[in-house]
Amino acid sequence: LAGTQLYCITLFLQTGMCCDAAIITNSPPWLLASYPEGNFFQLTQEEIQILLSREGREKLFLQGITLAGTKCLLIRDNLYTEGNNTMDLRTKVQIESVYLVVMGQKGTEGGPLNLKAFEMAGYIREAIHQHMAHF
Repeated sequence: LAGTQLYCITLFLQTGMCCDAAIITNSPPWLLASYPEGNFFQLTQEEIQILLSREGREKLFLQGITLAGTKCLLIRDNLYTEGNNTMDLRTKVQIESVYLVVMGQKGTEGGPLNLKAFEMAGYIREAIHQHMAHF
């Protein structure tokens, strides 16, 4: 599964729409895979826990959030909205309990980046389902 995660990150970066990507999990809050030349490899357990916490999410709009030491503004939070499961920092898409985190290149429009993130999320979700089917 780790090879699949790194392959997904490589594929996502090859689109040219983002400059960094990571896959994280919330239980426990760990970084599973990241682009070695980016900044997301520095994501801390505390940052992941805050990002994925179900409690006190409204304060993220006021305080923002830090990812790998970089302060981000929360634009839209539908992470725990059934059927949507996204946050727009231009950085994340939820896939069950595994998460894809991406950062768009300067000047990249959010729509195409989000579409590519949804496609990649589907690919990762399918890979996870296939992996779990073997057990």
